[in-house]
Amino acid sequence: MTRRAAHELTDDEMARRNLEAIHASPSYVLAQRDLEMLARPELRPIRMQLELLKPELAFGHEGIDSTVVIFGSTQIVERRHAEGLLAAAERALAADPHNPMLSRAVARRQKTVDKSHYYDEARELARLITNSSEHSEFVVVTGGGPGIMEAANRGAFDVGQKSIGLNITLPSEQSPNPYITPSLCFQFHYFAMRKMHFLLRAKALVVFPGGFGTIDELFDALTLRQTNRMQHIPIILYGNEYWRRVIDFQYLADEGAIQDEHLTLMQYADAPAEAWNAILEFYANPPKQPPTETTEG
Repeated sequence: MTRRAAHELTDDEMARRNLEAIHASPSYVLAQRDLEMLARPELRPIRMQLELLKPELAFGHEGIDSTVVIFGSTQIVERRHAEGLLAAAERALAADPHNPMLSRAVARRQKTVDKSHYYDEARELARLITNSSEHSEFVVVTGGGPGIMEAANRGAFDVGQKSIGLNITLPSEQSPNPYITPSLCFQFHYFAMRKMHFLLRAKALVVFPGGFGTIDELFDALTLRQTNRMQHIPIILYGNEYWRRVIDFQYLADEGAIQDEHLTLMQYADAPAEAWNAILEFYANPPKQPPTETTEG
């Protein structure tokens, strides 16, 4: 049986169909538009390069020379929101008063209410920073999500100034907060590239109470400062009581895990003006560089 008889197609019709298949083939898509190819494991270096380059181009276009990074928990929200969550937890417990998990949920929600003042203070700190700075200097940057990040972006928004949000793709979708400058809101797949952008232009780091993600970013900056692998910046732990309980840096020094001088890598603040003044003082009278750590602690 001939090819034509088998398909009942003329040579011209077969050629036309083959040409359609050529146009539809992934191989014919321009490489820069081939999303399936870009998603291949072999293209990971290219994707990482793009995540480094895309924000760099935007920062250059916007004329952003330096930033102040503000980290903190996604769970620290405005007081009215925190009180609403507490009320819901209390209603659930009232319906099942002997449930230990519901009792713990109420206790945790009360802690969230107690810490809601940090939301207001992060917002006020961002207002202070952006009101006192040049348009291209000390631009507030956050992780772009809710909680303390939202508060900091909101503070800049309050005074009509730009701010940056570096969001990250997570298994549970994290939408950017609504206060970020639209042209300065970025979404990352790679934590490593996001970390680089947090610190490349940083002139200061202010760390509000937070959990794993906040502590991870804090220790990343402390390690880079300890080893002199990044610019000398003030690292401010906001919330003296919280941070001294969560991380006992003095104990690390007492145990010989870090040098005493490394305790000067961070300082504490309990008010927005105190944190902002600490940043100003750092640049007015730069402290002595602590010694470089050459061995792993």
